[in-house]
Amino acid sequence: MPRSIWSGAISFGLVTVPCHVVSASEDHSVRFHQYHLEDMARVRVRKFCEVEDREVRSDEIGKGYELTKTQVIPITDEDLRNLPLPTAKALEIHGFVPWESIDPLRIGEGYYLQPDGQVAVKPYELLRQALARSARVAVTKFAWSGRERLGLLRVRDDVIVLHAMRWPDEVRDPAELYPPEADVSDAEVDEAVELIERMTTDRLEGPDFVDHYTEALEKVIEAKREDRELPEAPEPEKPAGKVLDLMAALQESVDKAKASRGEDTGTDAQVHEMPVKKTAKKAPAKKTAAAKKSTTAKKTAGKKTTAKKAAARKPRRSA
Repeated sequence: MPRSIWSGAISFGLVTVPCHVVSASEDHSVRFHQYHLEDMARVRVRKFCEVEDREVRSDEIGKGYELTKTQVIPITDEDLRNLPLPTAKALEIHGFVPWESIDPLRIGEGYYLQPDGQVAVKPYELLRQALARSARVAVTKFAWSGRERLGLLRVRDDVIVLHAMRWPDEVRDPAELYPPEADVSDAEVDEAVELIERMTTDRLEGPDFVDHYTEALEKVIEAKREDRELPEAPEPEKPAGKVLDLMAALQESVDKAKASRGEDTGTDAQVHEMPVKKTAKKAPAKKTAAAKKSTTAKKTAGKKTTAKKAAARKPRRSA
């Protein structure tokens, strides 16, 4: 069961929903450590005091705000716990908006909210069903990790999900990144839209949505562990070169998308007629003629032989 990383309550008008917050995602990345290449000993980072020039223990380390290079204001964990904020231990709902109205750039990590105890089950289910029926998401504020944050509450299956959000001033203005104007025809846009339609999928599943990097890295690690030859890297696809005809490139992309789905590309196949050999029927004719000559010769020889035998018998009859 995932570990709770925060405990508090959802404040929904006069309704309070005690809950735990657990992470909604898992990281399966392959992690590396740093090692000394000479003896492969682990390299670690140690914390030193700049004044005393010695390593300090974790219980000797605290937080502080630097006013100047020579003046620091210490801040304790108790100071942070006792901040005069209503959101210190609560997810305060401040309003409801359509999900489509939220800029995805402002959405951060996702967390599951779990009711804290039997007393929280009914108000939790009440809020979940109300959110699902209204087709809205709740906008909340909460204090977490040393700062106050915006959040979204939405329904996923039978669970309420909390998304951390960025404040408006935390999203950079893309105005300086706008590309220069370019003339694009309606036909090119239509072809691009068709390509989008051909590449549309209902779910983000299948071989195209697999972490091939992690798979390849695990194969390399396993090969090194067993002292085997490392797997060969596939040959990279050669770039098609500079695109001179955008429409032709789009059409080719559409055809490839159709072919990958087993659809007819709509291009006419070229049929070539195979040449017929003129000598194919002459060989049997020659064999027939030769056979006729052989048969005639045999018959003639047979007649001559019979004639000779008849001539030989005539003297006997005269005797």
